[in-house]
Amino acid sequence: MAEQAPSHATERESRQVAEASRQAEWEKPSFMRELFLGTLRMDLIHPFPLPGTERPEFRSFFEKLVRFLQEEVDPVTIDTTGEYPAHVVDGLRRLGAFGMKIPTAYGGLGFTNVEYNRVMTLLGSYEGNLCALLSAHQSIGVPQPLKLFGTEEQKKKFLPRCAAGEISAFALTEMDVGSDPARMSTTAVKTPDGAAYVLNGTKLWCTNGTMAKLLVVMATDPKTKKISAFVVETDWPGVTVEHRCRFMGLRALANAVISFKDVRVPAESLIGAEGRGLKIALTTLNDGRLSIPNTSVGTAKSCLAIVRKWAAERVQWGRPVGKHEAVAHMIADMAARTFAMESVANLATEMSDHKGYDIRLEAAAAKEWNTFRTWEMVDDTMQIRGGRGYETESSLASRGEAPIGVERMMRDYRINKIFEGSTEIMHLFMAREMVDKHLAVAGDLIDPDKGFGAKLGALPGMAAFYAWWYPTRWLGWGFWPRFSSFGPLAGDLRFVDRAARRLARASFHGMLVYQAKLQNKQAFLFRLVDIANELFAMAASLSRAEALRASGSPQAAEARDLALQF
Repeated sequence: MAEQAPSHATERESRQVAEASRQAEWEKPSFMRELFLGTLRMDLIHPFPLPGTERPEFRSFFEKLVRFLQEEVDPVTIDTTGEYPAHVVDGLRRLGAFGMKIPTAYGGLGFTNVEYNRVMTLLGSYEGNLCALLSAHQSIGVPQPLKLFGTEEQKKKFLPRCAAGEISAFALTEMDVGSDPARMSTTAVKTPDGAAYVLNGTKLWCTNGTMAKLLVVMATDPKTKKISAFVVETDWPGVTVEHRCRFMGLRALANAVISFKDVRVPAESLIGAEGRGLKIALTTLNDGRLSIPNTSVGTAKSCLAIVRKWAAERVQWGRPVGKHEAVAHMIADMAARTFAMESVANLATEMSDHKGYDIRLEAAAAKEWNTFRTWEMVDDTMQIRGGRGYETESSLASRGEAPIGVERMMRDYRINKIFEGSTEIMHLFMAREMVDKHLAVAGDLIDPDKGFGAKLGALPGMAAFYAWWYPTRWLGWGFWPRFSSFGPLAGDLRFVDRAARRLARASFHGMLVYQAKLQNKQAFLFRLVDIANELFAMAASLSRAEALRASGSPQAAEARDLALQF
């Protein structure tokens, strides 16, 4: 494999690239953005969108998929061999699973995000490798960016192929480049006649890369340093799978190092406009990363089912372990967390379908918070199962016990805190958006690159905004009778309201104290983001519990208890 020279960029250059790529406008409302500013906008999440009547075509697909998983998919075999069985991949093609998010006009099933993520929840409870295969293909692979930014010609050319099961992958990461795109060294140089681009470079960790027929490749113009996105076919001359990567978990993951040597990419394969590649990637991920919090819900429910059954069966000191207070509290906490995770995932996914929201923060919060909580639950499940949790399911079966694969679940799940934006990157992203309004109002004053005139010019706008905003972060009413319609849940909701205003004050005070150095105070910023995510989960849980009560659901009492427990 040819060595790829690392590209060097200063901290300032990296920050400039990130700023140029982020979506600067807030044209639609965002619950999380308002929360960061100290405003609890319950009207944006309440009444909670409870599941409606399923479409017959989705119900038919879902039932077929359940049968297929039960009859044709053996997670132990996939884990042991480290391969996707051909009959499983072919079966998914016949079901149309590779076209779930592709519109019917292009040969797909045309599922909504809610429907698609119901499938991800199911897979998350059963087999993690299949989650990765299907979500990498259509959440971040060719279908999603083409749906959002592709031309009609591109959609007609590529989407039917993807729907029929030609697997796609996403190529952004490089040997020396992860979440810092300013250092990208894969280049795309336009030919003199403008008919094509010449692509050179190497990409790392391309999920589905060893199976893919189509790739979304991010590459930079060496002169302008702007990043563009291209559809690349893996059978083109110069495209080479150099290595298949193997991992601790998800052992069948078809993950590749892929090199590009003088690959001629037709100009019509450019997605969107030149220099828009990173923005396309980030926008795609707003919807795309929702698959992870939804698969996390499936994993969490599986954990809860395992520990409940074990706690009822396993006897220690003359009593079932579930009757011992320590274990009972662990299981109660797991149940409350699962309810909260499902509330967060359902809410963010519904928002993504309705298009009336800007969900960049909600999607990031759902991804970060759900993966963190589910990892805790997987660990708790192993703890409660004890030695049987640490033992492989094959070993358990060989000595006559139920083959419950907690150790496989732990290995497979761990990557979700890294996939599609690690926990730390989600924190950085959310922290930047948390102070966005303050930077818009007072950014010139704290920017060391701004002159005296610009700083002076910022003062009138700051005075006008903060003269109203700051006092109201102290004086807002967060006590009785506010939210009285929520009954026994009202007290918790009032707490969220008061905490949101404290959070907003803290972020403002941090900006005053640290000024331009705030971006480097990650311990402070990450703590604020953690608080915001907890408040989001609390608000979503309370809204859902109240909606179930108002609907007369038989689950209302249990939902209330779970929301209050969390």
